[in-house]
Amino acid sequence: MPDVPSIVELLERLVALEKAVAERDARIAVLEAENAELRRRLGQSPRNSNVPPSAQGLDKPAPKSLRGRSGRRSGGQDGHPGRTLRQVEIPDETVVHEPVACGGCGSGLAGAPVAAVTRRQVFEIPPVAARITEHQLIARRCVCAAVTCADAPTGVDAPVQYGPRLAAIVVYLLVAQFGAQKRVAQTVSDLFGVPISQGSVAALTARAARRLEGDFLTAIRAALTAAPLVHFDETGFRVAGRLHWVHSASTGKYSLFYVHPKRGRDAIDAGGVLPAFTGIAVHDAWAPYDCYPQATHALCCAHLLRELIAAGELDPAATWAAQGIDALLALKKAADTAVAAGLDHIDPDILAAGVASFRHAALVGIKYHTGQNTPIGKKLAALARRMRERIDDYLRFAHDPHHCPFDNNPAER
Repeated sequence: MPDVPSIVELLERLVALEKAVAERDARIAVLEAENAELRRRLGQSPRNSNVPPSAQGLDKPAPKSLRGRSGRRSGGQDGHPGRTLRQVEIPDETVVHEPVACGGCGSGLAGAPVAAVTRRQVFEIPPVAARITEHQLIARRCVCAAVTCADAPTGVDAPVQYGPRLAAIVVYLLVAQFGAQKRVAQTVSDLFGVPISQGSVAALTARAARRLEGDFLTAIRAALTAAPLVHFDETGFRVAGRLHWVHSASTGKYSLFYVHPKRGRDAIDAGGVLPAFTGIAVHDAWAPYDCYPQATHALCCAHLLRELIAAGELDPAATWAAQGIDALLALKKAADTAVAAGLDHIDPDILAAGVASFRHAALVGIKYHTGQNTPIGKKLAALARRMRERIDDYLRFAHDPHHCPFDNNPAER
């Protein structure tokens, strides 16, 4: 007769089986969380994250706008000043064209009265060529046998050199138009017939930069610090193979860029703008910006829209994300309408409804994701909490549409 397991042995086997099942379930949960995180990373795009469009390659899908149809026709709207080419009152040159003979009977028209004059103007660039000026420094011998040479004009320091206007064009093409050194050199050669190397382009730019150091940079920082609103941003940048950060502070008129090996507060302090700034600071939710409480902070809603899109894609059951998107876009539409109408505020009922909807979306998100121990659950819970805690900073554009923008796109660009 085979041995029959005792009750104790059966219980021990059951406990061991339950332990094995629990360990398996725990391992499955870990693998599911890792799989979800990997899928989230693979699903990142410019539409739902800060991934740049260039990172998607040529197979990227067609862009989709979150904006609904406005009902307006495409192109410039009524009242937009535009840049249409228009005739001038006093042209540089006037060429008169006379008819040879009458189109009716063929008679000559010399001395006939003028019936009408049709004006047609052509805007053209005259032939451009470099103008070469030679400075001859005469040396004369005095009766006392001393030889005295004339002084060269200020700035004429070498046997051959580039003039200040040409140098200004080179710096403008390289810095203001973001041209590459090789292409700037080729452009100058093609347009003006002046040979110039990439090294000369770099040297002229460095010389201009040296002239702008000191008082100029101090003036730029002072102008930005005194501005009512400044956009701030930072992005990764390789210097000699190592990661550095390009930081920017900009308004519609002034822009300050500088490279720093760090991204956080030390680098922001080095810029010399935000530490003393008391206006509206527009930026993303990068935490070091919040170390400056004397400024009024406005968070970029374009960043938030991408985060909410990602939240909806990561967890389709998280309908609060779509509610947050709808609230933001409704408020943006109302703000754009108020600005177009010259108003300093949006409709109070729309403002109240939009703020309430945004707050409700954040509260639902907090309740839905709190307690979820997966990386995605924690990430979405943190996003919802940030929306609730920073609601004033996110919706500042709706309370002050004329002075506060919806996004930080000027700094992004």
